[in-house]
Formats: sequence, C-alpha cells, structure tokens
Amino acid sequence: MRAPAPAYAANDGVIDTAMAALGDLIVDTLDAHGEVTLTIDRTRLIEAMIALRDTPGLEYQQLMEIAGVDYLDRAERFDVCYHLLSLTRNHRIRVRVTTDEEKPVPSVTGIWPVAGWLEREVYDMYGVLFEGNTDLRRILTDYGFRGHPQRKDFPLSGYVELRYSEEAKRVVYEPVKLAQDFRAFDFMSPWEGANYILPGDEKAAPPVPPPAPPPPTPKTTETTAQTGAGKPGPDAGPKPADPDVVKKPRKPRAKKVEK
Repeated sequence: MRAPAPAYAANDGVIDTAMAALGDLIVDTLDAHGEVTLTIDRTRLIEAMIALRDTPGLEYQQLMEIAGVDYLDRAERFDVCYHLLSLTRNHRIRVRVTTDEEKPVPSVTGIWPVAGWLEREVYDMYGVLFEGNTDLRRILTDYGFRGHPQRKDFPLSGYVELRYSEEAKRVVYEPVKLAQDFRAFDFMSPWEGANYILPGDEKAAPPVPPPAPPPPTPKTTETTAQTGAGKPGPDAGPKPADPDVVKKPRKPRAKKVEK
C-alpha cells in the first residue's frame, strides 16, 4: 500500500495565533495564494523569531530560506523574507522585514546557524547589512566585485570586465567598454522584428538583388549534322560510313579457265 501524501495544515487561525503571541511586533499580515506573510518590526526581529519558534500552535522550528527583493521606488527599498517551516504542524510561513542601504537587519544566526550563509547571499546580491553576523563576506561574486548585481539599478553589463593577460600572466580587471546605447532594451519579440533602425544599420547600403539568369536556349535540330547521322546537305558528298556496320572483306572470285 502506498503511503498517503502528507496533510498540509490549513492557514485557518494562523494569523490570529501569531498576533496573540507577537502583539505589536507585527506591522502587517497577509493571507494570499494559500500563503501567510507576517511583516515584522525590523528592530525586534529576534524577539519575533523566538516567539514563532517556541509558541505552541506556531512552532516554526526550521529556517528554510532567506530571500531579498528590491523595490526601487520605495524609501525602504529592500524586503528581507524569511521562510519558516513547522515540522510538527507541517506548515510554512513567510516573515518579512523592510530596510534600505544603511539600516542593518538583526542577524538570526544565534537562532538558526544556517542563516550565516543565507545572510551572506542577501548581502552579496542586494547589499543589505546584517548586524551580528560575524562573517558577512561575499559568497557568490568574485574577489573585488563592485556593486550588488540583484539591485534594480545595477547596470546590466557591470562596472568591470576581466580577462587573462599574457603579459602579466594573471587575470586582470578593466573598465567595461560597452557603449551605453546598447544597454537599452525594448523587450520586443525577435520574431516580430524592430520597427526602427538599429544603431549602425543606418550606414548600411540596401542589398543589391542578384541578376536574373538568362533564358534557356531551346534545343532544335536544323541540319542532319546536328544529329550525327546522314549528310549535312545534299551536295556535301557521299554519305558517311556507319560505324555500327562492320563490312566483311569480299573473297576474290576464281577465274574460269577455258579449255
């Protein structure tokens, strides 16, 4: 007999239980698309996480993921989202805090040590600072990388490019030489084609169509010479020998001797 699929706990009563346990730590709540999201006061994040882990009826024991989101038009442009899992209740919840480039987020490495690597990813990609993380280094980008590539205002080509220098016998970094004109995208389908002239194409000459092939010469037979048989004309001499006919030599006749 196959084991039945695990029964996921419903979201009924989760927000009420969380609000009773956290109180004014919660800034906002949302239950949409089958997922519960709690927006927490950033400065009291550690207190809220401990309550979510230890309160009966919540019991979110595991931190599964930390993700960043960039909303460029907001004052606190970054969302830091924590995805928690309750093993006893088989339920997941999202905890969200907001920050900017300067305000640090309290590190949850004291509650879940795995958060050390996850916070380093968010710092590397978005530049969010985590207060209390003793090893906040880049983890995905290269040494000496400038900027944070998941930010909405990060240039698509970056700031520097690297190559191997045969003279220096090492990898060297150089400023990107890509022109700004090529950083604008119209998101058009390449199958439809652009309705404007691309940079550089205005200098190209229109393609010259290839010349039309000459009309084919009709095959005609005007004289017998074109057929390879007979005489070219009535006054052209004897008929040529037929190579397919082999003539046998004639035997000489015996002479009659008169007696």
